[in-house]
Amino acid sequence: MTPAAASVSLPGRRVAVPGADVSWARLYRVGGVAGLLFVIMVLIPLGLVLAAPLPPVEGGPLLAYIAAHRVVYLIELICFVGLSVPALLVFAAVAVALKGVDKSIAVIGGLLGVASEIIALALGSSPQSLHGGLVVLGDSYAAAGTHAERDGLVAAADALIAATNAVSWAGILTAAAILVLSALMGRSELGRGLAVLGMLTGAIGILSETLRPMIGPAYMLYGLLLPLWFALVGRTLLRLGRIRPTTGSASRAGRPS
Repeated sequence: MTPAAASVSLPGRRVAVPGADVSWARLYRVGGVAGLLFVIMVLIPLGLVLAAPLPPVEGGPLLAYIAAHRVVYLIELICFVGLSVPALLVFAAVAVALKGVDKSIAVIGGLLGVASEIIALALGSSPQSLHGGLVVLGDSYAAAGTHAERDGLVAAADALIAATNAVSWAGILTAAAILVLSALMGRSELGRGLAVLGMLTGAIGILSETLRPMIGPAYMLYGLLLPLWFALVGRTLLRLGRIRPTTGSASRAGRPS
């Protein structure tokens, strides 16, 4: 069976999408919603900066911060770790949408993205200094009655913080997936500008994630490009989710190739 070619309506024109199988339209729509959800989950913690200061990066102050701002810390933790769920769906949808351009590269890019998000979910933590174990230590720190007990909890917190804020393969693989899929997108008839943005985001992301402990505020450049890429990809996938067979392609789809 030959999959139907598809078209997606963009402002003022219709663009052919090579190999975009109409049977995957629901996945495209899910991926599109997931891309927009990713952006929302980034914006919520940023808004919380107005309600509470950023979490410290040292054990004692961070445990005290968690005791004083428990709800804010939990929301930030859930949002930043939870980003992996919508990101996983976006990578799967983009890989399927681009399989008609080059199946092998699309699978490689999709696998890199899905693997990165599974690793991130398994770690259950996110820089800066967001880790579920720190919430437990924060409760114990608030209830501790002696300096010796608090010193032990601070040492444990410092160890978790060091592991959380270290270079993460999950972050590097996410950026690599964006780079690979965006390069493939540049060979399609859909989103040439988005392809350039994605390749820039992926390249900067690999460097930023690799050098994260050393570059400090410079990481914010990647931090801004990442949600922008997901937002634009989400919009593109939603449009692609409204695909319909192009004239003549639908009839051929029902005949053996």
